[in-house]
Amino acid sequence: MLLEIIYTVISINGDYAYCMSDNGSYTNIALALLPDDIDEGDKVRFYNFSYEKI
Repeated sequence: MLLEIIYTVISINGDYAYCMSDNGSYTNIALALLPDDIDEGDKVRFYNFSYEKI
């Protein structure tokens, strides 16, 4: 079973995006791993070891 997590981008600081998952936990994600057009307030899905904007 593959893990799926939905994150909301809270803020972008330098090379990292500070994100909150739907279950309320926070994490930093390197911008290099996220889609190029990501911005604060966007939602991203982590699935199959990659991120996509939703």
